[in-house]
Amino acid sequence: MQNAPSGIPGLDAMDTHQKALSVNLDPRRYGTFAEIGAGQEVVRWFFRVGAGAGTIAKSMSAYDMQVSDAIYGRAGRYVCRERLEAMLDQEHQLNLDRLREARGETSTFFTFADTVAARGYKGGTECHGWMGIKFQAHPRDEDSQIIIHVRMLDHETALQQEALGIVGVNLVYGAFAFNHEPELLVDSLLDGLSTSRIEIDMIEFSGIAFRRVDNRLMSLKLVELGVSGAAMFAANGDVLQPSEFLYRKPILVERGSFRPVCNVNLDMLRCAHEKFSELPDVKGKEVAQIMEITMRNLKAEGEIDRRDFLARADVMAACGMNVLISDYFEYYRLAAYLSQCTRERIAITMGAASLRDLFDEKYYTTLDGGILESFGRLFKNELKIYCYPLLDQETGELTTCDNLKVEPGLEKLYGYLRDHGGINDLDNFSHDCLSIFSREVLQLIGECDSTWEQMVPQSVAEVIKRRKFFDYQCDPKTSCVVSN
Repeated sequence: MQNAPSGIPGLDAMDTHQKALSVNLDPRRYGTFAEIGAGQEVVRWFFRVGAGAGTIAKSMSAYDMQVSDAIYGRAGRYVCRERLEAMLDQEHQLNLDRLREARGETSTFFTFADTVAARGYKGGTECHGWMGIKFQAHPRDEDSQIIIHVRMLDHETALQQEALGIVGVNLVYGAFAFNHEPELLVDSLLDGLSTSRIEIDMIEFSGIAFRRVDNRLMSLKLVELGVSGAAMFAANGDVLQPSEFLYRKPILVERGSFRPVCNVNLDMLRCAHEKFSELPDVKGKEVAQIMEITMRNLKAEGEIDRRDFLARADVMAACGMNVLISDYFEYYRLAAYLSQCTRERIAITMGAASLRDLFDEKYYTTLDGGILESFGRLFKNELKIYCYPLLDQETGELTTCDNLKVEPGLEKLYGYLRDHGGINDLDNFSHDCLSIFSREVLQLIGECDSTWEQMVPQSVAEVIKRRKFFDYQCDPKTSCVVSN
């Protein structure tokens, strides 16, 4: 942790007590704490450390649903983003209306809010919450906002409440101390905690202080730091909270490098979607289609290249796809994560080469039950794998589920999964896509050979050329490489 910026007492490695006190001692900060569920855990810190009268204009909680509805309007669910935003908007506007005239020249008004479901008396409740702060970075400034979604992993209510209070103080302090360095803010959110206690699987920055922030990079940062195992954003760049977006939806996932998205990637999704949608318990339902990139893929050449990551994100966006970044290299871990987000069916589509790798026992040496344990976890909830054929460019032979070679000792296991519908062939593929490989597309882009444009969707070709992604340097007027 770096020293706090000017205006807040500078302290190295600040603990929760010091952070709350430093905010209280800053004469500019003045606002409201509104908390629903799990007690007044965040504001309690600011009362406890002293000097709270200089910071806290109001503290409130509306536990009764009718009271909450009367204040903030009706909501379909009380622990949701919609409710949090209603709380932030209303309480912040009240601060401005009531206090701007008297102290607007010297104060930066803020509202912190959370709506949380901690472990209930009878247990069984999903322990999660929405938390946010709406604030002015400078007096009379336009508003800025940070919203996060947290999952509380402690098994005792008191410990969950404690963790909630700490992460809330970190968010308030970070909004004031690090609004000019949002990556430091993300890095500080779990100060005083560990990833075994709190997971943050969504963060969104908006407003004047964060006008240059790309929330896709902030999503990547969450997974890179291990604050979350996965993060998600939509084609338009909006961050998504996975369990809320995937709630009650069947899920179809394609994993890849997507450097770039090629026609074969979309054909694989199309084929799998056609098959998956015909299942009796999927038919007629909206299927959430996702392109997933693993951290191992992003770090294949060492450190993450952020420009390369944004290039991949932009080409996926050009296809209208939702993107999942995950730290779940093993498919059984990905399946377990997705099963937490929905009770509907889950399917993964992959090429024959990836399916063959799935049966390589070297990937499961850390499991006591080896490959059998991994497959037990993977297919636990009747997950479906849809296999896209692989073309041998030298012989013209197709590798499909019917002729896929696995180790002799695993042939019966493979046959069992085939017979019981766990692994399924895709026979509705487009022959024109079989000879397309992303590594060759990248090579053609680098060689300024325009034939690559026929191997990717038109929207992808346009964004690559316009933004000069993947080292594209071809002058469209002369069809030659532009010299530096």
